[in-house]
Amino acid sequence: MTVLQRLKPRFWDHRDAASGVDKHSFNLRRIWYLSVLLTAGAALIPLCLLAAIDYQMTQKAIESENVLRISRLVSNTRRSLAFLLIERRHALQFLVRDNPLGELKAPGRLAAILKNLQESFGGFTDLEIIDAQGRQISYSGPYDLANRDYSHQAWFAEVVQHGSHTSDVFMGYRQIPHIVIAVTHQPPTGPFYVLRATLEAERFHRELLGLEAGIGGDLFIVNTAGVLQTPSKNYGGLLEKLALPIPEYVETTQTFETKSPAGEAVLIGYAYVAQTPFVLMAVKTKDDLMQPWNKARRQLIAYLFFSGGSILLVVLAVPTYLVSRIRAADRTRVAALHQVEYANKMASIGRLAAGVAHEINNPLAIINEKAGLVKDLLLLQQEDSAALRPKLLAQIDSIQAAVKRCATIIRRLLSFARKSDATFDTVDLKSVIESVIGFLGKEAEYRGIATRIDIAPNIPSFPSDRGKLEQIFLNLVNNAFAAMADGGHLTFQGRRLSEDRVQVAVIDDGCGISPEDLKHVFEPFFSTRTKQGGTGLGLSITYGLAQEIGGSIDVESQVGKGTRFILTVPLNPPERKNENA
Repeated sequence: MTVLQRLKPRFWDHRDAASGVDKHSFNLRRIWYLSVLLTAGAALIPLCLLAAIDYQMTQKAIESENVLRISRLVSNTRRSLAFLLIERRHALQFLVRDNPLGELKAPGRLAAILKNLQESFGGFTDLEIIDAQGRQISYSGPYDLANRDYSHQAWFAEVVQHGSHTSDVFMGYRQIPHIVIAVTHQPPTGPFYVLRATLEAERFHRELLGLEAGIGGDLFIVNTAGVLQTPSKNYGGLLEKLALPIPEYVETTQTFETKSPAGEAVLIGYAYVAQTPFVLMAVKTKDDLMQPWNKARRQLIAYLFFSGGSILLVVLAVPTYLVSRIRAADRTRVAALHQVEYANKMASIGRLAAGVAHEINNPLAIINEKAGLVKDLLLLQQEDSAALRPKLLAQIDSIQAAVKRCATIIRRLLSFARKSDATFDTVDLKSVIESVIGFLGKEAEYRGIATRIDIAPNIPSFPSDRGKLEQIFLNLVNNAFAAMADGGHLTFQGRRLSEDRVQVAVIDDGCGISPEDLKHVFEPFFSTRTKQGGTGLGLSITYGLAQEIGGSIDVESQVGKGTRFILTVPLNPPERKNENA
């Protein structure tokens, strides 16, 4: 037997042959399907809808949080960078206003100012003073850059035009990455001049490293031409071309989603740093950003499957139990109705048999009397009829024997047809069995079935309901005859189990019963001979009759070898309560 067969409910293959036009009302499998679908729909649909809504809202909330986090990081970092550059530009403007040009050109003065700037702000590499013609007139720093001419460079034209200039990162004469901040000053008398300071590009990288570690992504500065001003962890080194697109200028911090050169979905936050050529960019892969969501999603899906599985188990179990109970109640109800029908039918047959028996019994009595009279007359005849006399006497004896047999059959028929309440009279077990065998003797003789009665001599007569005992044995014999082929053997074995119990085994050598069917033989409507007219009520009624007389019945069988029904009855049945009391 497979696992599916073990799990399949008993009602699954139930078909009610007596359902008629309303057979859909008795389709237990259909009832089970409807119960499961309606219950599962009522429970699982709201659960799935809530899970889907929660899924969407949680995903959108986490995506919005990621956008806000990157925007906040970029905005804060832009303010820090802008403040760093503005602070140094204002320091240079303060110096040119507080120190006349003559003092700035004095030996050692520019070097002292550079030292003070390095100790106060940090990041300053050197200082230069450039006249209105673009020629360097004073220099302080570690490089050999004295007397340089900047008149033809673009930054000089810009600082002359706008009054200040912040360059992007470039190599220049120093051949190291650096940034230039330059401011002009117009003294009350004389031409203007320019104070130019060089800042380390590495300083910007150090400023970003801590923040970059905080977001777990990539944070860097790029200029408007797409050249990296600080090294990028994933998209190139210093002064290399950035592989990502440079967004258009906007005043506020913005975010957008795009694809990286490797094909990964990335979220980019960017902001233009005012009065500089710098664009601050923060880049993080979508997978990294959505890791908290992935964890929450796994928990949500696990919860959904666990809840759905639990609900589904309950949904399957409850309809199965309820439909099984419906089946059991319906079978009990129908069994009771069939028993009433069966009892009415038997009562009708009994009444008919009783009428027929009385009608036949009267002429049989007349025949018997007339045959006796003929016999008496023949005995009074003279000796001259001696040759005819023996023949007539033999025929008359045969008539009387046949009449006696008819009378015996009629008495048995009347006994079976008699309707009586449960009355306990003293019965002889062997005579009860012989009465049943005698009633079915012609069928046994016709089919060549040999019957044997083996009743132990130590079984005494005992009080019991003779009618119910006869009906029990009659049902068992009919069941045995149906299972046996012609020429079979039927045996009754009776023995005393104890001081108060007797056991009778009805044994046949018929086809036997399979182990799967053996568990259901006493259930109403269970029959292995439904196609041969079996109703499935005979053994269930027999089981009930055995309990009514205080006994029990069991069965043992092997396929191909035969069946043994074992009836156990008490020698002293329990007292029955008075139903009218």
